[in-house]
Amino acid sequence: MKYIFYPGCSQEGSALEYRVSTLAVLEALGAEVEELEDWTCCGASAAAVRSDLLGVVLPVRNLALAEQVADGRDVLTVCSACYTNFRRSMEAATDPDRLRLINEALEVEGVTYHGTVTARHILDVLANDFGPEVIKDHVKKPLEGLTVAPYYGCQTVRPYSPFDDDQRPTSMVGILEALGATVYHHNREASCCGTSVVMTKPEVGLRMAASVLEACEGADCIATVCPMCQMNLDAYQDKVSRILGHRVRIPVLFLPQLMGLAFGLPESVLMFDRLITPVRLEL
Repeated sequence: MKYIFYPGCSQEGSALEYRVSTLAVLEALGAEVEELEDWTCCGASAAAVRSDLLGVVLPVRNLALAEQVADGRDVLTVCSACYTNFRRSMEAATDPDRLRLINEALEVEGVTYHGTVTARHILDVLANDFGPEVIKDHVKKPLEGLTVAPYYGCQTVRPYSPFDDDQRPTSMVGILEALGATVYHHNREASCCGTSVVMTKPEVGLRMAASVLEACEGADCIATVCPMCQMNLDAYQDKVSRILGHRVRIPVLFLPQLMGLAFGLPESVLMFDRLITPVRLEL
């Protein structure tokens, strides 16, 4: 399996452990991954607020660069916000008039977008290109006795994602079971964690985060595939504890970190020490 890797901004800083563990896991699975040269920010949620065209052109610029070197490879992203932006822009560019405007804006960069590459989320790749059986074959240290609550968040599976059910996703289940973990199902698996409003309306955002953490309290840890969700659920557990009236302490890990643990990869690529809530997993 070969991919063009689009890291996204968070992988360079706040979610460095996501990047490092993902690349290590993909290498262990035998994937060939090449980072997209000269990639830039996709605009996240901020660009579209200023300009709808800018909100589309920023991600498309990266897709246009990927088209030049793709040779049949898909664009792989690990950030759910980046993934949503890419998929939204791909859909927008199917309209000939929008595509013309997009390419006019891209002229300053000297690139043209043709719509010939596909952006995919790491969860899609892990679940469907490799699958539970292949993943299980690479397990050296089964996560037996570990109860994991899957948390997809709102942007991984909707509104543009084609690889899972947008209300009742299941793509993480087979992977976690292949690792030997027990899956802890809950009613907030695909709900929003409140990241988008926690800075502007903190009382709303924190209550949204509290609803997710409260639903997962029966698990040993949470597995997520979104850097914004991970940061929000990990960073605000003290404030959530005050909202709920009791102490909340549950590690929030990226799925590839758990995979790396089960694969027997070293701590240097798992980077548990970068998480705010201490990780003490008894296996």
